[in-house]
Amino acid sequence: MNPFAGLGLPFVQHALLAGTSIAVLAGLVGYFLVLRSQVFAGDALSHVAYAGALAALAAGLDLRFGLFAATIGVGLVLGALGGRGGADDVVIGTAFAWVLGLGVFFLALYTTSGGSASNSTASVSVLFGSIFGISGHDAVVAALVAAGLVAVLLAIGRPLLFATLDPSVAAARGVPVRLLGILFLGVVGATTAEASQVVGALLLFGLVAAPAAAAQRLTDRPWRALWLSAALAVLSVWAGLALAYAVPAVPPSFGVVAVASAAYAGSVLLDLTRRRASSTTPATSAAASPPSIARR
Repeated sequence: MNPFAGLGLPFVQHALLAGTSIAVLAGLVGYFLVLRSQVFAGDALSHVAYAGALAALAAGLDLRFGLFAATIGVGLVLGALGGRGGADDVVIGTAFAWVLGLGVFFLALYTTSGGSASNSTASVSVLFGSIFGISGHDAVVAALVAAGLVAVLLAIGRPLLFATLDPSVAAARGVPVRLLGILFLGVVGATTAEASQVVGALLLFGLVAAPAAAAQRLTDRPWRALWLSAALAVLSVWAGLALAYAVPAVPPSFGVVAVASAAYAGSVLLDLTRRRASSTTPATSAAASPPSIARR
């Protein structure tokens, strides 16, 4: 079987266009989330995405309106409530519980209002994604939105990195640390809404966090790790889609997250191997020194 045979199919091309652009965005945003220790915020926003989509469906609106409005709004609020634009665990945990309750409420409202009869798969699509079902128009829109968010992130990337690594010095230098933190969590919210189309609200945490965590283990240079995170996310999407196409029983979202998790596991093993090798180097050189002394 030719592994590239599916590239000529329109639904595969649409999936690759949307998936690649969203993966680049998720990888870049995910690296800053990991670096800023705000991974929990990303997880909370994934549940916000589900609640927002269900709220839009219950109101008879396009679910994407609910996705973006809820995640961006809650992301900005989390950033405003947290210290220096970075929401703390108490704020995030409180929002998490509140959003879960709203999700249950809107799910019940949607299923009892009669709207679920006309679109019975919408709730499942939001949870697990429907990348192979995305249309050409929606794929182009997703790519354009992702490109815009990447541009915003790169525009604030340097001061955001400064504010992340040393917020006190950055504030003293005039960097708007709090404003950058709020804006960043707004971008995270929009990224969450975008990534829901690929892996769904339930599993998007893996696409955002796993490649970034792997990149951070593979290199300690921030800019190299940033782009490595994006590359690993793209690789996860490509490999996951290829796996789902080759094995129809494998859902695309599972394939993407499985590859991303495998990349992280591989980075952990590589990091442990490297640490063991560096720790045994002094002992090896010390053991080799007596013969050289004897030769003298």
